[in-house]
Amino acid sequence: MKLKSSKWGYLLIQFMTLIFYTQTAAGLHSVSVPNFKQHVTEHSRLSDRTSRRLTRTYQLYSRTSGRHVQVLSNKRVVANGEDGDVHAKLIVETDTFGSRIRIRGAKTGFYICMNKKGKLIGRRKGHGKDCIFTEIVLENNYTALQNAKYKDWYMAFTRKGRPRKATRTQQHQREAHFMKRFPRGHLLTEHKPFDIVPYQLNKRTKHSHRPVVN
Repeated sequence: MKLKSSKWGYLLIQFMTLIFYTQTAAGLHSVSVPNFKQHVTEHSRLSDRTSRRLTRTYQLYSRTSGRHVQVLSNKRVVANGEDGDVHAKLIVETDTFGSRIRIRGAKTGFYICMNKKGKLIGRRKGHGKDCIFTEIVLENNYTALQNAKYKDWYMAFTRKGRPRKATRTQQHQREAHFMKRFPRGHLLTEHKPFDIVPYQLNKRTKHSHRPVVN
């Protein structure tokens, strides 16, 4: 009788152990693995206010007009600039660690923005999402510029270099395709592909930037 009791007790212990390990394994499999791609996507939608912004200098060649995007002194944005034109030289600032950028004319300082009617305009301040564009590299090696505020709207120009109303634009259209080109003489005078936008140091950052003396 005692033998049978000990045998059943042993089997009961083995059974409980099996259940414990099964539940533990199920719990480990149920833990979600961090999705880094989703993390990058979510944070790319947010403006980076802490890091120093990198800037690039280039021209945007319009596939339809055959000329370059210009930001004029009257706040108009057109695509009629010849290679090396002063109004076609653009300063492109990174907004996040993703592909979101702000574009301003080097000569006028106006940012290229998009109003609620889908019209491209120049603004002195480019803090709003309507002044942010997402770079999308296409299969044909051209780049499309999608507005961050109006998701389905793209920067686009007609054959005459006039801005096309964004409400009628799509990513696959030729009017929304651009190619980045360095301004004439850029490689001869500028050796750094990236510059850093300077910012004013406050007391805390000045303290942290003091040299360490050993």
